[in-house]
Amino acid sequence: MDNSTTAIFKAILGNAWTALPKPIQEMHDTSGDARMAGLASVERGRGIPARLIASLFRFPLEGTQIPVEVLITKTPGHETWLRTFGGRSFSSVLSAAAGRADQLLTERFGPFSFQIALVVEDEKLKYIVRNWKFCGVPLPRSWAPRGDTYESSKDGLFGFDIEIGHPLAGLIVKYSGNLAIAKLRPDA
Repeated sequence: MDNSTTAIFKAILGNAWTALPKPIQEMHDTSGDARMAGLASVERGRGIPARLIASLFRFPLEGTQIPVEVLITKTPGHETWLRTFGGRSFSSVLSAAAGRADQLLTERFGPFSFQIALVVEDEKLKYIVRNWKFCGVPLPRSWAPRGDTYESSKDGLFGFDIEIGHPLAGLIVKYSGNLAIAKLRPDA
């Protein structure tokens, strides 16, 4: 699989790439680092476990019409996504999985990693968690985070709907909105 600085999503999706709406393709096919900006709405879980998990991962606080900025920094085989919602930031590192998880996306938040299937359906790019690990140790799939998470085209812009829940904690965070490419920084 080609893990160059511009090919992670294209390589994982293969022929399905061409079925994606243009705003999703533009988001994932920049030739260098990228910055997107827009607005989002955020809902947080109400229970104590959900609030603790959301705080641990620094997920955004609840609100509407929150300014959001996403900075994507690309290095060979990896993309670091820094998401800032109203001044509160969290980040993850994305890469193409290898070995038995080939054709999956790996997203790493500190010691946690998630192997995610990317599925193109109804002009959406859906993210489905298949496996997860803590410090490299596999965790039970039945306890994996889940939710209705996808990217789409909303009014000609890149749209995102992210829902993260847990079988025991319930809803942890749900955020949605639009992003426009604000600035591209080509490879040096």
